[in-house]
Amino acid sequence: MSYLRGPDRNEVQLLPACLDDYVRPNSPARFIDAYVEGLDFGALGFKRAQAAGMGRPPYHPADLLKLYIYGYLQRIRSSRRLEAEAIRNLELIWLLRGLQPDFKTIADFRKDNCQVFKGLFKQFNLLCRKLELFGAELVAIDGAKFKAVNNISRYYTQEQLKELSQTIESRIEEYIGELNRQDDQAQGVAGVADRKELEQKMALLKERKGEYQELLGELESSGQSKTALTDVEARKMKAVQGHLIGYNVQVAVDAKHDLIVAQEVVQDANDRGQLANMALGAKEALGVEKLQVVADKGYHESDQLENCEKAAVETFVPEPSSGGKGKNGQTIFAKKQFVYDPTQDVYQCPGEQTLKRVRQDTNHGKQRLIYENREACQRCALLSKCTTGKYRVLARRTNEVVAERAAKRAAARPDVLKRRREVVEHVFGTLRHWGHDLFLLRGLAKVRGEFSLSALVYNLRRVLNLVSIDRLLGVAKTS
Repeated sequence: MSYLRGPDRNEVQLLPACLDDYVRPNSPARFIDAYVEGLDFGALGFKRAQAAGMGRPPYHPADLLKLYIYGYLQRIRSSRRLEAEAIRNLELIWLLRGLQPDFKTIADFRKDNCQVFKGLFKQFNLLCRKLELFGAELVAIDGAKFKAVNNISRYYTQEQLKELSQTIESRIEEYIGELNRQDDQAQGVAGVADRKELEQKMALLKERKGEYQELLGELESSGQSKTALTDVEARKMKAVQGHLIGYNVQVAVDAKHDLIVAQEVVQDANDRGQLANMALGAKEALGVEKLQVVADKGYHESDQLENCEKAAVETFVPEPSSGGKGKNGQTIFAKKQFVYDPTQDVYQCPGEQTLKRVRQDTNHGKQRLIYENREACQRCALLSKCTTGKYRVLARRTNEVVAERAAKRAAARPDVLKRRREVVEHVFGTLRHWGHDLFLLRGLAKVRGEFSLSALVYNLRRVLNLVSIDRLLGVAKTS
């Protein structure tokens, strides 16, 4: 039996007369083309949505957007690789009608339109709503740390920057001293090259010192204590393996088909202040009056839970472990072992004593109530198990009752908490597998635009797996 081999490369063949014949009928490129052609680029805010009357005609934003959506869908985000694909990929050649933009034009399009991509993401979700792909009942919220274009070795505190500036100043003084010695010795031609080299080194050091001084000034004016040198808006964050310099990516995912309904990128190293913003964003995107939201214990914060409650968002957020450790690491009674009586506004301690409210103060800008009973603590046999101090002090937020209600709801619905892991962690796992957990752009605004593209393409991939191309083309043409 012979092998299946292709024809001779030198044999003259009759190729298809139309480029369209090379693109499969069910190719995602066909939907991308139909969807993008139906967008109003002026309303979305794309630059060069209207061509100038004079000069060389620019590329239409539709063509460059098609290139990016197709590239991201195929896990290609580099502008140089997209340039190469536009030349050799038949689907892209068909999609761009043979246009071959250079990598600089491709990169500039993403950089210049980063503010627009979030609106584009919302626009695609309107199509998902039209296809009834959102359940709009339960949304899972979570965050993940994505790496910025900044190595951890180029992340400094104010003190480290001051030390670097002083080190550079010492090196400059050494070079000045060397130049003075050369002048005193009146060296000939052999010393001219050395002098020129020293002057070049001094110029570089002065430039670097100027950069450090500028960063120190920005830190002092912003109130920050640390900064990154490559991407100054990135922050040091704790990741699964050690630490990284990057951003905190937040997503709200609808539980019906694991589609992202709201997304954001923030600089905060933790998720404590993100719940209400993401929940209300998801509620608005879904167009519903009521919504259930589930998140992990990192989102359990009384102010955030109160804002959700006021907006008719029912939260399921487990309560984090509170207390249980003294200042020296000694095990003591946790706060949850003290029972709060709302009718009398007192706490009942494990020793069956009553802790009354004694004052109100402010901690990190938030009001809290302080409860204690010094006399009872001094004669209590359980004092050593309760506190490492002379008496036990309990602090309660003024709106802590909201957090207690949320914790009770979460404890009563372990099935919802389990559902959260199945819904939202799948999203981050997919994005990491695609390599989208490393940003290519610098600065918070550009990074937000970059992730909006990633979120849009994630949803597009899900939709392509759920809906036929024929139906998508029909909906895209009628939108």
